Amino acid sequence: MFTGIVSDVATIAKIDEHTDGRKMRIQTVYDTDDFEIGASIAHNGICLTVVEKQNVEGDKNWFDVFLGHETLSLTTAKDWKVGDKINLERSLRLQDELGGHLVSGHVDGVAQIIDRQDFSDQCKLTFEVPKDLAKFIAVKGSVALNGTSLTVNTVEQNQFSVLLIPHTLEVTNWHLAKAGDQINIEIDQMARYAARLIEMQ
Repeated sequence: MFTGIVSDVATIAKIDEHTDGRKMRIQTVYDTDDFEIGASIAHNGICLTVVEKQNVEGDKNWFDVFLGHETLSLTTAKDWKVGDKINLERSLRLQDELGGHLVSGHVDGVAQIIDRQDFSDQCKLTFEVPKDLAKFIAVKGSVALNGTSLTVNTVEQNQFSVLLIPHTLEVTNWHLAKAGDQINIEIDQMARYAARLIEMQ
């Protein structure tokens, strides 16, 4: 489980193609001695397992993850390139503060940025989502976008907007976002369960 609070903006340092998927090397400021092989880390909202790691120094530390064909087909990871910046979050520990909302790291689909408006030091982004996910998004509700816990500002049919404050723009890769970008989306688990309960009535 995760909370949608990004703790590093890492760089994709290497990509190796395999017949059964793709192996990626992630360069990070994380102390890789602080987690084990097999640890779960969210990458732009996608929960991936550490398969190799090495502590070098500073932001030169790295770990490897493997993405199968299903993950590549259902998320934006298929478009990642060497040099891309991605949001990272370590998995939630029981004693950790829940700063965002509960996020599983299981991406529900891909949204598209259709508009970006910058004002002062803030940014308003408008997204279009697949129609089957739109019913789970509500004003003032939570949504995880590229692994970032954000609050929904407005909703109109299958479009919604969020407001990014200066801190979020500073500590994530959202300052790079532009219209046309594809974004991993995970809907709020509470919204999912509520919709299912209504269906069963």
